Amino acid sequence: MPHRSELYEDIPSVCWPIVYSPDYNITFMGLEKLHPFDAGKWGKVINFLKEEKLIGDDLIVQAREATDEDLLVVHTRRYLNKLKAGKLAVDRGWAINVGGGFHHCSSDKGGGFCAYADITLAIKFLFERVPGVSKATIIDLDAHQGNGHERDFMDDQKVYIMDVYNRYIYPGDGFAKPILCLFSNTETFLGAIKRKVELEWGTEDTEYLQKVHTHVEGALNELKPDIIVYNAGTDILDGDPLGGLAISPQGIVKRDEVVFKAARSRRIPILMVTSGGYQKRTARIIADSILNLHNLGLIDKELVASEAENSKVEKMIRDSVTDLTNLSL
Repeated sequence: MPHRSELYEDIPSVCWPIVYSPDYNITFMGLEKLHPFDAGKWGKVINFLKEEKLIGDDLIVQAREATDEDLLVVHTRRYLNKLKAGKLAVDRGWAINVGGGFHHCSSDKGGGFCAYADITLAIKFLFERVPGVSKATIIDLDAHQGNGHERDFMDDQKVYIMDVYNRYIYPGDGFAKPILCLFSNTETFLGAIKRKVELEWGTEDTEYLQKVHTHVEGALNELKPDIIVYNAGTDILDGDPLGGLAISPQGIVKRDEVVFKAARSRRIPILMVTSGGYQKRTARIIADSILNLHNLGLIDKELVASEAENSKVEKMIRDSVTDLTNLSL
């Protein structure tokens, strides 16, 4: 039976499915400024969206802190000494958690500035609590390999992982990458990543966007999931001290557009998390990307909610037809 949780209370329909809490922003007597990660990035994104009149405080979904019992869905109690966005994506057709994307953390080990396995946790919550959600696709476009969720879903055929990353940087987790093995004269790929795209140092917009478009389309054509979790790291930005790629701000905005168009055209709910990005200007780029998605009609408070509901009805009809066909056989 699902454990008792307060993370899944009903969200007022007037709210945008954009999840945020001021607690996302980290301060420690100014010492946070010595760290390469912009610890106040998430608040800046929200402020930019407020300045553009897209949202207000009363229209944002306030994140709640997960309890130990919530975290134990993924993490071991030995290791343990924000999540509603997943259900919002299913209910509304899309959701954006302005924080999150801790893709180096697995169920029993942290890493790379990541303390909680929020991607794994969101997917497992959906599988456990939301009827009709039994398959998920992770599209990880952070500059680093998402080895945390890959290790968590190593043997799980319900989760399809596409990962596009700089091959030369952290974490270089060979265990999670597909490895060609020979069993009884049959070649088989073992590993968590179903679609691996390894990039060279300094990869630029044209090559990058072509690969993202080709492989997102290929991944979603290969398996149509019930939910997409999109890890939209901005550490691919030219000049990022840790990413090693050379994507322009416009390239990042276009990348997010490519992913959302692919999801919307197939009516697949999508949850976006913002993940890594180690330059001060990434907050403005994230806000610009969200505004672009809205201007293109790819995210909209009422329209997408309506489409999501229609999609659920269509799925119920398809399931009913399948059941009747099976009974007739």
